[in-house]
Amino acid sequence: MRIPFPSTSVARSCIAVAALLITAWVQWDHDGAAQRLDNWLRDRSTLLRASPQPEQRMLLVDIDETSLERYPWPWPRTRMAEMVEALLADGARGVALDILQEKPADAAGDARMTMLSQHAPLVVAQLFDFGQREDPLHSGMLAGGAPGAVPGGVPAYGYIANHAGLAQASHFGNIGVAPDPDGVLRQVPMQTVFNGRSYPTLSRALFDCCAGGRPLPDTANGWVRIPYTRDWPAYEVAKAADLLDQRVPPEFIQGRLVLIGSSALSIGDRVATPLGALSAGLMVHASMLTGLLDRQAGLAPAPWPGSLIALLFCLGVTALATYTLPRRTAAVNVTLLVASSALWLLLAYAIAPHDASFGPSGPLLSNLFLLMVAVPFHWQQAQTRSRRLLDTLRQYVAGDVVDELLRSNLQDPLAPRQLDVTTLIADMEGYTTHVESLPVEEAARLTTEFLDCLTRPVLAMRGTLDKYTGDGMVAFWGAPLPNPDHANLALDAARAMLQAVRHLNTRRAAAGLPPLRVRIGIESGLAMAGDFGTAMRSIYTAVGDSVNTASRLEQAARDYPYDIIIGEGTVSRASRHRFRQLGQRVLRGKEHPINLYTLEDAPCAP
Repeated sequence: MRIPFPSTSVARSCIAVAALLITAWVQWDHDGAAQRLDNWLRDRSTLLRASPQPEQRMLLVDIDETSLERYPWPWPRTRMAEMVEALLADGARGVALDILQEKPADAAGDARMTMLSQHAPLVVAQLFDFGQREDPLHSGMLAGGAPGAVPGGVPAYGYIANHAGLAQASHFGNIGVAPDPDGVLRQVPMQTVFNGRSYPTLSRALFDCCAGGRPLPDTANGWVRIPYTRDWPAYEVAKAADLLDQRVPPEFIQGRLVLIGSSALSIGDRVATPLGALSAGLMVHASMLTGLLDRQAGLAPAPWPGSLIALLFCLGVTALATYTLPRRTAAVNVTLLVASSALWLLLAYAIAPHDASFGPSGPLLSNLFLLMVAVPFHWQQAQTRSRRLLDTLRQYVAGDVVDELLRSNLQDPLAPRQLDVTTLIADMEGYTTHVESLPVEEAARLTTEFLDCLTRPVLAMRGTLDKYTGDGMVAFWGAPLPNPDHANLALDAARAMLQAVRHLNTRRAAAGLPPLRVRIGIESGLAMAGDFGTAMRSIYTAVGDSVNTASRLEQAARDYPYDIIIGEGTVSRASRHRFRQLGQRVLRGKEHPINLYTLEDAPCAP
């Protein structure tokens, strides 16, 4: 007797829970092993999403290679002051320098820069170091900052500041960054904490100083993901040499925020970003400033709960997979998981601008886990179940019924169930008379030939062979799979049995042997069909009143000139056959008479 294994359901539950935990782990463990995949997915999304729409709210002044050819580096501070003064004179709203002035230079230029830093909308750069070193950086005179450490501020361990003349500047911005372990710069510290004071990043300092309009609350002071929403060509750039030569039209500067930096390899800082392997550091600050301006203008994407969406998506896929894995083929389940992964990539692409911290790789890793663990597990379970079914059912049931039973995925298809079935019981009349004078080998051959005439029609008509009874057999239809046509199929099998026996009798007559007669009783009704027995031995059979009635009908056939005797239950369920009523009879073991029938075209037995 087959007993369901509780461990199977437990294993399925554990697999489902593990898939959910993988997505949850990725959402909250941002520094874990999945970070590299998260970053790769976000970088691809950033590349696809970067807009070429011109950024007209700011101007980038680039000390590029051509500018250095006309004005060789290092520049006197006078030239730097002239460039800042020209920008302010042409209507720039504010200027930020992505350039350190660590050492004093020409006195006149330093004095002009000092005056500009104190009285003009100019943001001076300072660089903080976020790496812990044995000998921390302390270069120049650190200045500015707000007293107190803002909540979430990023601690720094060293700095490179400007010379003492710029220590009294009005506005300072940090240009120090820390790339990710793969060398790509994806985030900057919005507020840096050092020695109990807080220092804004360069873009935030320029925004607070000079953007005007509605101020922005400090909603995020720690590491902030850089919103690379614009492609580099979207930013309007003026060459420093052209500005110094007065070849930049004033209307190109009027009303804009200006960032001054360098893309020249000889003096500029280059960093790897999602938009390029060698990007000017100036572009990073420009991207941050674009994000701040978009927030102020209400253009920034509204926040979405990306982590929650990822968990809900994973929950949905896992629930669907838990349902389909034991019910569909491995190919179908693999296709389902691959399709859900593709769907998640589209959804993650839509979520990315709205949530900078969720882990897009979570559902993908969960799906990979299901592919590597759940699909093989359920495939193995299906193979085990198939072997068990085949070992038992192919002894009794037609092959196509076995295949359909496997596809049905019943939890325990052999468990006893009450079903509407039609039972057919067939027996050879006068078996003892036929075999008593025969040698054992011939008696065995006769029995085999006769049972073959009975068995083939049963299997051909999708019946279930219950058992052989020496010179007869018991079969039924409607179990283990319900079949609304069970009565018709049993009657078809009975016709085929009579024809097979006639063919056998033809061969026997040619050999001078007496004919055989088969008696068949058929009845339909509710019966308990299933695997009955003990742990040592069991059999798939059907038990019930209709089964007993079929046996009584087969016995009653000896009193009628017809080989097939049919009960009322079968007649009421059959739709493709016509019947001849034989009258009423009280069967052995019954209290009331029942109507007996045979097929309308059934010939009389000889």
